[in-house]
Amino acid sequence: MIIPIDAVDTETLHSLVEAFVLREGTEYGAEDVTMETKVTQVLDALKSGEAVLVYSEPVSYTHLTLPTTPYV
Repeated sequence: MIIPIDAVDTETLHSLVEAFVLREGTEYGAEDVTMETKVTQVLDALKSGEAVLVYSEPVSYTHLTLPTTPYV
């Protein structure tokens, strides 16, 4: 189920985004990008609808994904 970001507490949303950018595979290559810049970019993607916050009930897991990605 897609969770509207304005339904999530600001601090909780920020924590979810930080956890997302700390995962492997979110590196930006040879260019150094600060943690805060990465967080801002992901928050902007959520606000624009380029990314969505999804809660998967069967596995009790919240994650960020593209709106076109199938989710459980």
